[in-house]
Amino acid sequence: MENPIRFSSCRGVSFEIHHNQISPFAVPAPPVPERDGRWVWFPWNSGRSSFRVFPTSDAIQRSLSQQSSHFCDLTDDEDDDEDNHIAEEEKENDIEKQKPKQDQDYLKQPSKKEISAVKAKPPTESRLSVILLDQGLFTVYKRLFVICLTLNILGLVLAATGHFPYARRKAALFSIGNILALTLCRSEAFLRLVFWLAVKALGRSWVPLRLKTMTTSFLQCLGGIHSGCGVSSVAWLIYALVLTLKDRENTSDEIVAVASAILSLLCLSSLAAFPLVRHLHHNVFERTHRFAGWTALALLWFFIILTVSYDPISKSYDIRGSRLIKEEEFWFTSAITLLIILPWLMVRRVPVTVTAPSGHASLIKFNGGIPAGILGRISPSPLSEWHAFGIISDGKKDHLMLAGAVGDFTKSLIADPPKHLWVRSLHFAGLPYLVNMYQRVVLVATGSGICVFLSFLLQPCAADVCLVWVAKGVEQNFGKEIKEMVSGFPKEKVIIHDTAVSGRPNVAEMSIDAAKRWKAEVVIVTSNPQGSRDVVNACKGAGIAAFGPIWDS
Repeated sequence: MENPIRFSSCRGVSFEIHHNQISPFAVPAPPVPERDGRWVWFPWNSGRSSFRVFPTSDAIQRSLSQQSSHFCDLTDDEDDDEDNHIAEEEKENDIEKQKPKQDQDYLKQPSKKEISAVKAKPPTESRLSVILLDQGLFTVYKRLFVICLTLNILGLVLAATGHFPYARRKAALFSIGNILALTLCRSEAFLRLVFWLAVKALGRSWVPLRLKTMTTSFLQCLGGIHSGCGVSSVAWLIYALVLTLKDRENTSDEIVAVASAILSLLCLSSLAAFPLVRHLHHNVFERTHRFAGWTALALLWFFIILTVSYDPISKSYDIRGSRLIKEEEFWFTSAITLLIILPWLMVRRVPVTVTAPSGHASLIKFNGGIPAGILGRISPSPLSEWHAFGIISDGKKDHLMLAGAVGDFTKSLIADPPKHLWVRSLHFAGLPYLVNMYQRVVLVATGSGICVFLSFLLQPCAADVCLVWVAKGVEQNFGKEIKEMVSGFPKEKVIIHDTAVSGRPNVAEMSIDAAKRWKAEVVIVTSNPQGSRDVVNACKGAGIAAFGPIWDS
């Protein structure tokens, strides 16, 4: 049996296309546009490599081309060239088998397979380098990390040398303060408020574009502060523990033991969040981060109670609430606890309707309209795993998520569609939400990255957007409902390049051209790491502000 061609897309949508002569994808794009029916493919540039989609006949079928590398894929980019090479080898072998035997014996010429075996395979980037060097060597994310860590190290040095006596006396408080800061940077409720305020304050035509793009860069890269504060909290706690051990006569074994346990849990969480571990073993990272964090928070309360109530003279504990509420550590920890508990107070089990537009993806429908640019999380078991998806909504009565069959949970949505799922009723804001800050925007999506951008077409929004979508087999892989959503818009507002018809496009060039035609203030792209990096760098090189997802966004 022939091997299927695979490609993956953003938010975990993946497909397999089997070579089949009776495939419904078997007819190439028509050389002359047709005007009657439902879909038509017009050449978008002089090279005829891109097409705009218009209504035309259902009779038009699409050819099966090799897969495009421009999909929202986080793991399988390196397989694209290999899969194409395998397909070429199989095609060459089939041709060789069809030749007369005497011709084969007479020619005795090396095949493409033999020649390609001699050629050195081009070097590929390691997964770690793709993550660490994503969109540049010293990005805003890395700058925020370095600034945060540098300020904390400076405070530690001043405290250790006696120039910052308050920090020396309250070293544990500085560790707790860093934990509060990193919790704020990941609090979906807090960030939803911050993003909303940013759009309301800066989403006006008279606000300088430079200020808007700086704000977008900062808000997208808050993970740099989160990471920097995480490392800093470990450093401050180590310093506090060293000071405590030097002054053992004025402390207790219980305080030392609890502080050591908290330090161990913080180190475990930091190691689990290391980029390569998080990328390759995301479930391990998520569960370690969650349960180690909860345990550390419980121990932190125990630590505060012990340190506040301990009397070094009598070597005993005097627990009084009046003493506790006077300590800054109490209020910092209370704020951390509230921020961590709040999302869980909004977890609900809701009815859903799941349909499968193809054997490799499912559409999940929920009740309630959602503003454009908002994302959501769903789970079959809230304590074990959560999955984030872009939301498609017209802002009225319901909303959709597109999930690909790339894991046990997403595959089960097709094999055994659930009637209910767990959701967080407070949805979170990300980079797409900041589209509302601008006046004219080009949205570039590959594969299922279209999801979060569709809402800007389906409901009234502050920004005037132009959508560029690169995908393979729109109706076959994404379903009739998605196809209908992207149709019916002016030709200059929606540009679709179907790789099943037109092959691989140069997405970066398409993005620059669309931005110039649209007179866009900014380009926002959702693609795989390499695709996003190419579009962002190309747009910036052309003097156009551009943003794409980063590995920790």
